This record gives sequence, structure tokens and C-alpha cells, in this order.
Amino acid sequence: MTPSTYIPESFIDDVKTYIPRHLSIDEFVEACQRPLRRSVRVNTLKMSVTDFQSYCKAHNWEIDPVPWCNTGFWLTRPDDEEQNLPIGNTELHLSGCIYVQEASSMLPVQALSDVIDDCEYVLDMAAAPGSKTTQLAAMMNGNGVLVANEFSSSRVKVLAANTKRMGVANCALSHFNGNIFGNYMFECFDSILLDAPCSGEGTVRKDADALKNWSIESNIEIAEIQKQLIKSAFYALKPSGTLVYSTCTLTPLENQEVCQYLLEQFAGHVEVESLTNLFPNASQAITEQGFLHVWPQIYDSEGFFIARFKKLSSVPNSEQQIKKGAFPFAPTANKLQNDFNAYIKKHFGIKAIKGQLMTRDKELWLFPEGMEQIANKIKYSRLGILLGTTHKNGVRLEHEFATALGKLASENSYAMTPQQAQDYFQGKDIRLAKPTTNVGEVILTLCGAPVGLGKWQKNKIKNSLPRDLVSDTQLITWV
Repeated sequence: MTPSTYIPESFIDDVKTYIPRHLSIDEFVEACQRPLRRSVRVNTLKMSVTDFQSYCKAHNWEIDPVPWCNTGFWLTRPDDEEQNLPIGNTELHLSGCIYVQEASSMLPVQALSDVIDDCEYVLDMAAAPGSKTTQLAAMMNGNGVLVANEFSSSRVKVLAANTKRMGVANCALSHFNGNIFGNYMFECFDSILLDAPCSGEGTVRKDADALKNWSIESNIEIAEIQKQLIKSAFYALKPSGTLVYSTCTLTPLENQEVCQYLLEQFAGHVEVESLTNLFPNASQAITEQGFLHVWPQIYDSEGFFIARFKKLSSVPNSEQQIKKGAFPFAPTANKLQNDFNAYIKKHFGIKAIKGQLMTRDKELWLFPEGMEQIANKIKYSRLGILLGTTHKNGVRLEHEFATALGKLASENSYAMTPQQAQDYFQGKDIRLAKPTTNVGEVILTLCGAPVGLGKWQKNKIKNSLPRDLVSDTQLITWV
């Protein structure tokens, strides 16, 4: 056992009681001691898989496809780059073209891939930091409404930052205990992902201290929370809807037994949908119930558990609640709508945007299409994207107008060089090789993806990057 990896004997003794017969406890411990392979997911809202593959070839990045996710890859970078430039400071990451995501954590969203096209309303019940939320958003391709909920207030901020970086436009963020959804949003969602808070037993390869506070008693306590969450999720699911329950832990207390609780609570109204055919060789991790129980040694990944259910019929909920308080947004006045649409068409060549323009005080927001059906069910932390603020001469655009909608622009965009992009993310203005006669706002791109706004000036582009996104570290280049 490596000095940095803490695996208590009591945990090993417990695992021995439920590890499948065809797996070895020694191979399990050995796998837990191995470093975790880095994997990334291509964000198809900003970059195609083909373009990502071409980029990797040009930059000597070695990639191997993740077999269960057609946008996922295991990634190895050249040693000198790896030592001198964190992957979070690379241009692909800064531009939102990739998300660093453990391969097995891509499985829960993949379990919804065959139904997502027919979903108008999707809920990610425990969403931060945003890996699965942004994966869902890319799979939805800007269609429908994606509600992403996070109970921790500090993690909501991280979730919001990641949705902005990844160019997500159809998301509503909320900040509640997931228990409320079954009561306040009864039968509102076509699909729900509950990647439940758990004991994290499967993450020891990434976090050497993941098992530091492990105990059976803690497993039991967490399982009770999970049961309440899965019950709430089932009430919030529409009849014929799909629920995926997942954890990054291994114990049946938090996995199979939570699923059994759901099946018993709603007997006759729910059925398991087997994941045997989710991807080639899924049978290596399938349980007799049709769940995926991924052990670290099977696919050389983190441990994970995924189950999929279908809601067969409605189940009455006697504890439904109605939110109190006025809704703070109003439909945007026709004149402002017309002026804004005319401006983005003339200045950026953007002919149409999906969604509904809404205003709050001087703010102009874009809500996803269909948001009006659930807008006043709960109080949201934020709805859609903030396009800009109004003033006497029109609308002053905000950063996320560019990150989410900049891909639609056919005019007034500027492709930055790596050096210019480094200056941009460090808060500096962008120097131009020769003077320009262009005026007004410009969408800045990196790796072909929109990353923010600037303003044309004679010899430069004035930087409009929000202060909280400015970095003072080494970015993009490492030599």
C-alpha cells in the first residue's frame, strides 16, 4: 500500500462481503493504489470531436477513446508540457472546449443518451461542480430546459462558472436540498439524473484521503439521505420518464439497497431498465438486477454505480407545495426586443436566438424555450444567461452573451493567437498588428470557440473580461 493512499482494514473487510465472486480483492486493492488515468470530455457546444482529434495530433497529445462516451478520451500530454502547464491553463480548457472529467463519471449521463432528444425538461439534482450538467447540456445541444441544482452555496458558484465557460445557454440553477423537488416540482421532468452525495469509496485513486473518515455507520447515515433524495426525484419525474441514480461509491448500502427502497416504495409504478447494452463490455460490470457496478480494476477507472428506472405511472403526492412570492422577471418590451435583435443582426450577423427575452430592472436575460412552464415553481439562483444591461443608447453586452451565443456570429469576431489569448486571460488589452477601422464590440475566439468580449480601438482590442476571471498565472504556453 503506498504511503499516500489510506485504505483501512475495516473497509477491506467490508468489501470482502460484497465484492463479486469473479473479482479479486487483491486486484481491487492494487487498482486503488495505481494513479488514475486522466480523461477529458470534448464540449461539443464549442468544438467537434474531429477538431479535437486534429488538435491533439498537432500538439502531440496522445488520446484513447473512452468506450462508453463518444466525446470522452483518456489523455496523455508531452512530459515537458505536463510539468510546466496545468491542463486547466491550456487553451482548450480556457476556451471551454474540454472538461477534465473522470471517465466513469461520464457513465450516468450516457445512461440517458437514448432518451434525451425527446426531453423538454431535465433535472440534474446534485449538480456541482458541473461535469455532468455540462455533459447533459452538450447532449441536449441547447434544446429544452436543464435545471441544475446544488445544495452547497459555495459549490453553486463553481457550477455557474463552469456552465458559463462551457457555453451553456439553456440552464436554470437552483440552490436547495434536493428533497424539495418532489413537492414543489411534482411530475415536471422528462428525465432526472440523481448523482447522489455519497461516501466516495470509489474515488480513492484520485483522493488518497477519501477513506480517512470511512465507517459503516457513516454509510448507513448517507444511505438514509439518498433514500429521501431518490423518493423526491421519483415524485418530480413525469410518468414514462427516466430516472438515473448514480454514486461514486461501492457499498450496496448506498447503491443496491437505495434502489431496492425505490422499488418497494413505488411498487407497480417503477421498473428497472437494464444497462447491459449501454456500451460494449458493459456486461463485465452488470449486476443481476441490471445495474452497472463499476469496480476500479474492471475498466481501470474510478469506482462507480449507475442504475436506470422508468416511471410507469403517476403516484399521488399529498405533500405538494406552491412557491410564495412574486416572480421578479417580466417579458421584455417589444421595442427593446426589436432593438436588441436588430443590433445583434447588424453587428454580429446573428439572425435569430432560441429562447425568450426577459427583463429584471435594467438587466436583459435570455430564458430557454419552455422555461415559462416551470419558472415560478421554485426560486432559482439564476435563469438562463444574462445578455446585457440596458442604458439610454441600447444594451451593453455581458461576457456570457459571447461564451454562449458567440458561435452564432458571422461578423465582428476575432481569432486570437496563443499570445494574444494569454494577454486576454491575464486582463491585458490585445495589441493588433495593424490599425483597424472597426468599431464597437467584438467576440473573441480561441481554438475556434468564443471566449469573451472586447471592444475595437484603433491599435488594439480593449479587454472586457470580468475581473473575477482574470488570471495572473502561466497560461497557454510553457516554453
